Amino acid sequence: MRNMTEELKISLDKAVRELAADKGCELPEGFAVRLERPRQEGHGDWATNIAMQLAKPFAAKPRELAQEIIERLPKDSVVKKAEVAGPGFMNFTLTSDWVTETIRDAVEKGDDYGRVNTGKGRSVQVEFVSANPTGPLHMGHGRGAAVGDICASLLDFAGWNVKREYYINDAGLQMELLGKSAQARYFELLGRADEAPMPEDGYHGEYMSDIAGVFVEKYGDSLAQKPLEETLELFSQETGKMVLAMIEKDLADFGVKFDVWFSEKSLYDENLVEPAMKALKERDYAYEDAGALWFRSTLFGDDKDRVLIRTNGMPTYFTSDVAYLKNKYDRGFERNIYVWGADHHGYVPRLKSVNKAFGYPDDGIEVLLIQMVNLLRDGKPVQMSKRAGTIVTLREIMDEVGRDAARLFFVIRRCDSTVDFDLELAKKASSENPVFYIQYAHARICSIYRELEERGVPMPKLEELDVSLISDATELNLAKAISRFPEEIAKAAEESAPHRIAYYANELAEAFHAFYNAQRVLGVEEDVMKSRILLMEACRITLKNVLKILGVSAPEKM
Repeated sequence: MRNMTEELKISLDKAVRELAADKGCELPEGFAVRLERPRQEGHGDWATNIAMQLAKPFAAKPRELAQEIIERLPKDSVVKKAEVAGPGFMNFTLTSDWVTETIRDAVEKGDDYGRVNTGKGRSVQVEFVSANPTGPLHMGHGRGAAVGDICASLLDFAGWNVKREYYINDAGLQMELLGKSAQARYFELLGRADEAPMPEDGYHGEYMSDIAGVFVEKYGDSLAQKPLEETLELFSQETGKMVLAMIEKDLADFGVKFDVWFSEKSLYDENLVEPAMKALKERDYAYEDAGALWFRSTLFGDDKDRVLIRTNGMPTYFTSDVAYLKNKYDRGFERNIYVWGADHHGYVPRLKSVNKAFGYPDDGIEVLLIQMVNLLRDGKPVQMSKRAGTIVTLREIMDEVGRDAARLFFVIRRCDSTVDFDLELAKKASSENPVFYIQYAHARICSIYRELEERGVPMPKLEELDVSLISDATELNLAKAISRFPEEIAKAAEESAPHRIAYYANELAEAFHAFYNAQRVLGVEEDVMKSRILLMEACRITLKNVLKILGVSAPEKM
């Protein structure tokens, strides 16, 4: 399949190198031709600023250099018009062949349209949600789940070998607190609350009463006959398993399935911590002092060195993070993406310093910080407090607005920006609601197809496409929007930016609705109808693919 954009890049690169040789100039190290979409309508299909980049090494004025580069481009069928604009931009309008190329590419590739291979099969792990198994997932976890899952889908579509992982924090003191909270609710159900009072900082949510009911059903009052400290581990372990099953169910219903559920406890059970500590000591980034093991974090700009193993031999939370990072690389992941809540921002420099200490590449880890979700009910914000039991859960959001709306609304903004989640807007069947607006574009196309079927009109063959009949601005804008899909995938995957795909989906739907409102498909000349149907089919395929990446359904009727 001919790729006119790549042909233009190659032609520009060749022209620049020939010009450099003629002038006896050196190209800057790492020079590469980069094309971007012009910001203003009417400025062509592609633009580049390479003349401004090269003006200094070429000792030339940018506009004059741009003109020289243009004059060296081959007189072929790729560029219809090339012009110099502003301080030295080059704007290019491609021949109408790009429309044919776009439609053919989308229709022939179908479910694979938009796939790129920037990942080249390299291994990447996306670790996300990773909430403590101490209670149901709240809205913030839901946003992290959407960001992580869509990032993973993007990377897969961009040619990476992707694994989704959930890190279970099951080795800390919070598990003991969870066990004590379950004990308290268990004794309460037995009418003996005074024998096991709820810890002041325990987990007070209603879900704890449900869990206590399971213990009563399974064990009767037999656990109450034993000392509290004797049954605490049982309460901690079984409650943790029940909460984790609840979390797994919520995530599955949210469209998220993990390849690996990794237990923090397994780092210790499988003796993975000691080798990590040994590796740091061998590289002289860990040392013993006053009976404790320390990490030399001050070498990386920290205000003080951090304890890894306390004087009593107990590891810190940081120890698990160190061992887990080494384990990720040991499993062969070249790129490790962490999706954390914004409250973890202070840990990012520490994680990056450990990465350096182990000698791993700087780009081997990437941390996406997820900002808060502000939920509005009747115009008033809902306060959240996990331990007080007044959280707004992901399950409540899904029950109220549905999975599709929840997923899209969570990624409608950059993950480092807060999101105002308007429940009423998320349920509206109007163009104000981005979920409805995008899905309605797909449903509208399917509706036209049903009408065509009723009239006995078959789907046209690609050979019947007459690109000269696709000339109106709304048709060309739609084709242009479709053609951008592969480059949007490449950029969003490179930047780990699912919001880019949400924006793109909205822009594609906008281009389709504009086309639909301006052009008739039925009741026009047969050749025009066939060409417009093929354009619509390319749009339908693109919409379906982009919605699949977002984990949002593509309904055929609405």
